[in-house]
Amino acid sequence: QVQLVESGGGLVQAGGSLRLSCAASGTIFSFNSMAWYRQAPGQQRELVAGIISSGSTNYADSVKGRFTISRANVKNTVYLQMNSLKPEDTGVYYCNVVIVGTGYWGQGTQATVSS
Repeated sequence: QVQLVESGGGLVQAGGSLRLSCAASGTIFSFNSMAWYRQAPGQQRELVAGIISSGSTNYADSVKGRFTISRANVKNTVYLQMNSLKPEDTGVYYCNVVIVGTGYWGQGTQATVSS
């Protein structure tokens, strides 16, 4: 069974940076996509950044130029580098991985940006 574990969240001041990591465990041969979502209190969960097997990436307009998604295939790990953080970036960040057509979610990691 595939399990995802996020880490790297924390408290940071506006303008600071955080790097989130998501490690996938289990027997994994390939993946279709890996992505980061976030959910602020009282808000819908939204797609922040995604990457597909070809390496192509996609970002929400609100984070373009500030966030970067990347992956390490040998370790089945996906990262989200978050720079120039704003208070509105605050929320629980979730890792999502699609493997052979099946989606998996991590438990989430909290990122809080203070003003």
